[in-house]
Amino acid sequence: MCIFAVRVFLGILLCAPHQCLECPFGCECFAVTHAVKCLSNNLLTVPQSIPGYARTLIITGNNIHQIAPNSFTKLENITNINLSNNRITEMVSHSFSALIKLRFLDLSGNQLALIHPEALNIPGSPLQELNLSRSLYNFTALTDLTTALRWGGLRGLLRLDLSGNHLALLPPGMFSHLPNLQQLFLTNNSLVAVYSGTFSGLNHLELLDLTHNAFRTFRPDSLQELDQLGNIRILLGNNPYTCSCEIRNFVTWLNESRAQVDVDSVRCASPRELINVTLRGLGVQAIGCIFPTEMADLTLHTSYVFLGLVLGFVGMVFLFVLYLNRKGMKKWIIEMRDACRDVLDGYHYRYEIDSDPRLRHISGVSTRVQGQIGLTLSQHPPNDTRIVRVPTDTQVKQATTSPPVNL
Repeated sequence: MCIFAVRVFLGILLCAPHQCLECPFGCECFAVTHAVKCLSNNLLTVPQSIPGYARTLIITGNNIHQIAPNSFTKLENITNINLSNNRITEMVSHSFSALIKLRFLDLSGNQLALIHPEALNIPGSPLQELNLSRSLYNFTALTDLTTALRWGGLRGLLRLDLSGNHLALLPPGMFSHLPNLQQLFLTNNSLVAVYSGTFSGLNHLELLDLTHNAFRTFRPDSLQELDQLGNIRILLGNNPYTCSCEIRNFVTWLNESRAQVDVDSVRCASPRELINVTLRGLGVQAIGCIFPTEMADLTLHTSYVFLGLVLGFVGMVFLFVLYLNRKGMKKWIIEMRDACRDVLDGYHYRYEIDSDPRLRHISGVSTRVQGQIGLTLSQHPPNDTRIVRVPTDTQVKQATTSPPVNL
């Protein structure tokens, strides 16, 4: 009797881990931990006849190229699936719709090229963690993923990992349909800038990992986009920051931002004299930057110099023209001088006559004679009458008619 009991106990110990009668070929089943593992067995499809008690399904290192709608039928109790490193290239519509209790999905290390817009659609939106690191084949796959995140109904998603996908940019509004996302991992990509609207809709984000990308600086609109995330933890270290004048706004943001930044890891990668120097607290003089007032003074000084050069050039042209016309200018100047001299002499002569009291009666007689002569001329003088008028500043000498009359 004791021997029989020992044999039964040993049978339970040997068969329970594998569930000999229910475990699919090439897999290991563990009833105690509710797990099924199918590791590196060159499987071409997702194994069928997975035990109903399974909660965790691990299928890695195989050659499963497509996830079909019937790949996970009758697996309502599955909560965790690991499909990493299976060379998966395509996910069709409703690939995981049968997994109504799925919380964790790992698709890392695959080669996704085709992703249906409703590939991630699961009734009730139970998915909380999605790992897509090192899984996107090209930029087209990123476009498909953006659509799948929009149409997947992933309102319950809390953690998204897109690291290691060689992403150069993120489409605006890519995460806007993930309102409850708390952790976003974008490390080990090729991102060079954060554009306006990239993180719109992430009102509950707590952690943003942007380490090991290609950021050289952050423009004002990028800093404004990060500010909109509020008081969250942002990892910005291990990027090739160029510590020139263009990085001044980023340095100011590091010193004033409400976000919890890993400032000790944010260091200069160039120029050579600033390599491995932390950006926080870096002075504008160290990065060769000029204050705005000094820049304005320099601009104004440059404007004055340019204006002086223009005026000097105009003056040289004017002098050159004068030199070419020097003879004509000399003649014109002499004529103007003589004309002015004649006018001044005339005024001087009249002034002397008017100021001499001895010549006042001559001036009055001249005036009366001129009046009589003007009256006579207005009465049609005879044709044989000749009137001789002397200048106003001399005495009237003669006023005769022809023929002369002897008295």
